[in-house]
Amino acid sequence: MRVLIIEDEIKSGKELKVQLEILDDRIEIAAILPSIISAVKWFSENDAPDLIFSDIQLADGLSFEIFKQVKPSAPVIFCTAYDAYAIRAFETNSIDYLLKPIDEKKLEASLQKYDRMKAAFGPADGSRYEEILTKKMEQMLQKLGSGSHKSTLLIHHQDKIIPLKITDIAYIHYENSLVSAYSFLGQKYVLIHTLDELESLVDSSLFFRANRQFIINRNSIVNAEHYFTRRLVLKLSIPASEPVIVSKVKSSEFLRWMEGH
Repeated sequence: MRVLIIEDEIKSGKELKVQLEILDDRIEIAAILPSIISAVKWFSENDAPDLIFSDIQLADGLSFEIFKQVKPSAPVIFCTAYDAYAIRAFETNSIDYLLKPIDEKKLEASLQKYDRMKAAFGPADGSRYEEILTKKMEQMLQKLGSGSHKSTLLIHHQDKIIPLKITDIAYIHYENSLVSAYSFLGQKYVLIHTLDELESLVDSSLFFRANRQFIINRNSIVNAEHYFTRRLVLKLSIPASEPVIVSKVKSSEFLRWMEGH
């Protein structure tokens, strides 16, 4: 049984490899891949594995992007510290998940689930099995991209994972190739997401994408002042390192957003 591991933490990838090989001597690890780019490349150059274990948060983005580009013909088991919203999507579409740190008994149960899924389809039903897997993955990606939003971001700092409530974020700022969240207490947290990803994850009734650099929490806005060429400049309760300017194209939308919620 060929198993592919997608994991950007080398130590975690190797530990999972050892766990799998101990649990089932049928398993051959096809590769341990650290990024979206390397995974997409691998799929283009190799036959599909029998089973995929994938972390969600990779160094270059969320692993869901892999499966938007590559339609996997193998079931995916996500290894994650993700929030309940994503987990509900996995459960609904019968795609298994494991919370980190990975428990050996739960890992074994996931392998048993995989065996039951395979046993339900004989060799003659191989194409039907692939069709169902593809459909379930598409349903999951569609659900993850729906209007629901996250309540917590996980901040990776050294060896710690820090939960940061979305409502505690005053604003999110892109500066010097880094995306950072600033809390109402003035704390700064470096994020692994892009600003575009965060815009889709946060509640649009609470946050507004002011420009290419800022996403603003409405509760951080002290006032808005008219600026040159019909733009607006925002005064925030937690000062930013540069002016927060809403373009004239977005100014009307911003005022409706402020008034309408």
